[in-house]
Amino acid sequence: MRYDGALSDRQAIMRVIRSWIFEHGQAPTIRQIGERVGLSSTSSVAYQLGRLEEWGLITRTGRGWKSCHLGSPKPPRRGLRSR
Repeated sequence: MRYDGALSDRQAIMRVIRSWIFEHGQAPTIRQIGERVGLSSTSSVAYQLGRLEEWGLITRTGRGWKSCHLGSPKPPRRGLRSR
């Protein structure tokens, strides 16, 4: 199933990961994600995955993206206020 652009790339990637894990029991490869969301550049898919990982929406147990799992978003950071 390809997405027609109505979703952002990151939203589409999250949906692909969620459905792929449900269907196959493990995460898809970068190329499989790119094919599903219509991104031909593996580096752009890796960039989007990196951003999702920074935000805590996905985590990975190994070095590769095939080991990623869905996470929960990190709470916003609260810094000290200066007066």
